[in-house]
Amino acid sequence: MPRVFVTRRLPEPAMARLESAELDLDVWPEPLPPPYPELQRRVKGVHGLLTLITDRIDAPLLDAAGPQLRVVSQMAVGVDNIDLAACTARGIPVGHTPGVLSDAVADLTIGLMIATARRFFEAHADMRAGRWTTWDPMGWTGPDLHGSTVGIIGLGRIGRAVARRLQGFNVRILYHNRHPSLHADALGATYVPLDTLLAESDFVSLHCPYTPETHHLINARALSLMKPTAILINTARGGVVDQDALLHALRSGEIWAAGLDVFTPEPLPPDHPLLALPNVVALPHIGSASIATRIKMAQMAVDNLLAGLAGQRLPHCANPEVYARA
Repeated sequence: MPRVFVTRRLPEPAMARLESAELDLDVWPEPLPPPYPELQRRVKGVHGLLTLITDRIDAPLLDAAGPQLRVVSQMAVGVDNIDLAACTARGIPVGHTPGVLSDAVADLTIGLMIATARRFFEAHADMRAGRWTTWDPMGWTGPDLHGSTVGIIGLGRIGRAVARRLQGFNVRILYHNRHPSLHADALGATYVPLDTLLAESDFVSLHCPYTPETHHLINARALSLMKPTAILINTARGGVVDQDALLHALRSGEIWAAGLDVFTPEPLPPDHPLLALPNVVALPHIGSASIATRIKMAQMAVDNLLAGLAGQRLPHCANPEVYARA
């Protein structure tokens, strides 16, 4: 009977499938992820591993698991916590959950644009603190999303979903990719160099993967190119932005505001200076946190896990080159 370690309890429909399968199942019971030494201990001898983005899956962990490990399945689209090269070298396919969360993240992105521009959180805090004393002609005012220029960095699945939603706001859409997108014309999006996008956009929305090439893509120089009235939105990965440079830009007025769902590190400490700024809307990495989306992600992760245990090709594989080794 295959042994499987699951690093956190999944939503019930997916959990029920695992519990009814013929598996020797070990599920981490705590609300916080297993510490790395405990993870190393629990994976010894397992045939399958179902992980979350909070789990570091590197070469030493794979070695601790042993050569019988057949599959790593992650309940996330991103796999930057997993050493894909180390998995591939050991012949281990890695599952992930692409596509399923695009609409949920795109919805949140539009919500962040509006909440940040129109100062929802700041106004709510003032109201609760008793600072709403009268109607002020310019109180809690902010820029319009409608009719603005929005720059999308990364016109992949999520970036395209954002662009589709923006069409209802009569915006000008600019985008930057490694290569021009075949989908851009249908979305009314214009390809421009990154510097042009930064200089001309009222909203800059990040949807690129986190890779060595995109690490700190938005750094002090990039922020200096943005308008002082511009808003930065990040629902990609925290490492795409140089957080120290962003903090300086927000404090100094180099840019107007930021709406952030991702950080470095995660969780962000509650005393981090970003969280004290009135021109920051901060969310705890909830881009995919619709009920339906999280259930679908869990089901896809189980699909990948069971396929790998059965020696079948994973429905959604993050390192398909592993099959070229067979």
